[in-house]
Amino acid sequence: MAEEEDFKRTIVYGESALSYIKRNTLPAYPRNYELWYTYSAGFNHGLNRAINDILTVKGRISPEEVQKVYARFLSPNRLSDRIDEVGAKVSDEVNDLVEAIRISTDATSDYGLALEKASAKLKGLTDTNKLRAVVAHMIKSTHAAVAANKNLENQLLDSRRQIESLQESLESIRYESLTDELTTLNNRRHFDLSIDNAVKMAAANEEPFALLLTDIDHFKKFNDNYGHQTGDQVLRLVALAVKQNIKGQDTACRYGGEEFAVILPNTSLRDAIAVAENIRKSVLSKELVKRSTGENLGRITMSIGVALYRAGDTTQSIIARADAALYAAKRSGRNLVKCETDPEVDQIGSQVA
Repeated sequence: MAEEEDFKRTIVYGESALSYIKRNTLPAYPRNYELWYTYSAGFNHGLNRAINDILTVKGRISPEEVQKVYARFLSPNRLSDRIDEVGAKVSDEVNDLVEAIRISTDATSDYGLALEKASAKLKGLTDTNKLRAVVAHMIKSTHAAVAANKNLENQLLDSRRQIESLQESLESIRYESLTDELTTLNNRRHFDLSIDNAVKMAAANEEPFALLLTDIDHFKKFNDNYGHQTGDQVLRLVALAVKQNIKGQDTACRYGGEEFAVILPNTSLRDAIAVAENIRKSVLSKELVKRSTGENLGRITMSIGVALYRAGDTTQSIIARADAALYAAKRSGRNLVKCETDPEVDQIGSQVA
């Protein structure tokens, strides 16, 4: 049943992709097919927005624009390429600025020499025509110096605008490299950086933090039964529930396929359990409806494990305790929150040891 549904759905995406290729008179290269298949499936929201913006303005998209969109959203090397591109622009901007400063410095130096020569010529000068010539030369030199300084001022203003734009590009790249595109939560790389920093801060300031590890119950079975697109809908729903139940400096991440992690700074174990329960109840309260058919798929549940930082903890040790608590919630029937101090967790810990 699941395979048949996947077959039908992917054939629709494939046929839609080919229709877009024909409509825009593009070569049916694998890269173009990949782009339009992704567009038809609707998984990559940034790609769809970029294409829709072009189509809204122009009505069609050129091969060059397709290439740019592909490089930005689908190319495996897109982040490193974009970083290299920004780096090259920064280098060019610095070179241009250095050249403008050199030209201005030369003009100032020439102006200084012109002043010295004029001063020497003016000593004892009584001929009116010669005096006028010296003054005219000084006026010309002054204008040249003022123009050079004006050019430098314009270059500095332009460089400031360019650098601000490049900073925005770098921030966009940084955000993209640390964000899970499907859920818009922080990604695993962000979690690894954040948990390491949380452990260091807790050790230095003696302020505890809590870690929640969550897992969607029976997600693989759900995904197999209803297809990946509906599975993605579930992941977005859970991510939204997580977002709605955290605040301030809390850090929520997509930890793995159907696993999420939340770091709660300056939080007691009791408060962390309360947050976990709020997330669990929020997910349970939502009925899932399949978009393509309107079919009610019922409710989904989550299991959550909670651990609190202890003096001497490493990143690995606190994750291990939160994971053991999550495993205990699964073993105890799912749709539960378990913390590291629960008896079931201690039993699992002793079995593992």
